[in-house]
Amino acid sequence: MELIVRAVDVGSGNTKFVTAAAGTDIRCASFPSVAYPSSDASSSWPASERKKTVCIPIGPLYYEVGPDVSLAADTFRAKQLHDEYTETPEYMALLRGALSMMKVGHIDLLVVGLPVALFAVKKTALEKIMTGRHDIGGGKAVTVAKAMAVAQPQGALVHYAAEHQKMASISHEQSLIIDPGSRTFDWLVARGMRLVQKQSYSFNRGMSDVLRLLAAEITKDIGSPYRDYDAIDFALRTGKQPVIFQKPYDIKRLLPLAETVAEQAVSTMKEWIEAPHSLQNIILVGGGAFLFRKAVKAAFPKHRIHEVKEPMFANVRGFQLAGQNYARSMMVVGQGYAQGESQ
Repeated sequence: MELIVRAVDVGSGNTKFVTAAAGTDIRCASFPSVAYPSSDASSSWPASERKKTVCIPIGPLYYEVGPDVSLAADTFRAKQLHDEYTETPEYMALLRGALSMMKVGHIDLLVVGLPVALFAVKKTALEKIMTGRHDIGGGKAVTVAKAMAVAQPQGALVHYAAEHQKMASISHEQSLIIDPGSRTFDWLVARGMRLVQKQSYSFNRGMSDVLRLLAAEITKDIGSPYRDYDAIDFALRTGKQPVIFQKPYDIKRLLPLAETVAEQAVSTMKEWIEAPHSLQNIILVGGGAFLFRKAVKAAFPKHRIHEVKEPMFANVRGFQLAGQNYARSMMVVGQGYAQGESQ
């Protein structure tokens, strides 16, 4: 019997998760990493207007999460931008919200991710709290038999290798995976699939810094507080001007300022890379890839920079593949042990 493997990547910007998987055909979904607290399980709107959210019980409170959470939350949306994020009720609510939307009652192996800088110190504790019974509200629960935490960019490396049919050859190559997310700028140097710890790290210099910087500039320009980070993010990704005071606002003139954040992050990363000439693969993923692309290319002008389709889902797809490979190997070991005993 095939084991049920699922993957979740709870990021500061978005929570990504696998809804179905058949080999390398992996379907994903996401929702904003915002958990709106309330004292009871009732939705913040009448049943006739039900939106795409679920209420997850955590301790004495309920947290509403899901694709439409922005319609439920008030204007203050706290982001858990700190290293203890995985220990907060908000993190657990987002994780369990993803489990709820997977529509499975039992998971044999759940794969989750951690920023590179936190991987060694948080891995064991995170795997422990992920294992067991998860109350997802409405009298329902999901049980997780085993959990496995991996460094977030490591998932992207697995996904890239599978997408480009390099699983065999990449085991002899040295790779750099760059993952600019909402909160953190992560990078990982790997020999084959093994992390080179002393050259891999992460720090807080992601898209949230870009959005705050541009919001401050817009505030100075219009003479009124402006904090619509979603509108800025949408404008950067699509090239469409945000509407402020009923007028299109020319955000293109702020692009050089936004790019300084990417340049600072990439410059700091380069100090950790001991032998850039030995890198055979440089892979750029993550929700901020579109903005960091120029800085990465400038930093490695003699390399080809590889990207993947839907870079926001690169990590979680790789988590799923790594989990499937691990589960398959455990089944083979178990079968071999059983056969040995029967002889």
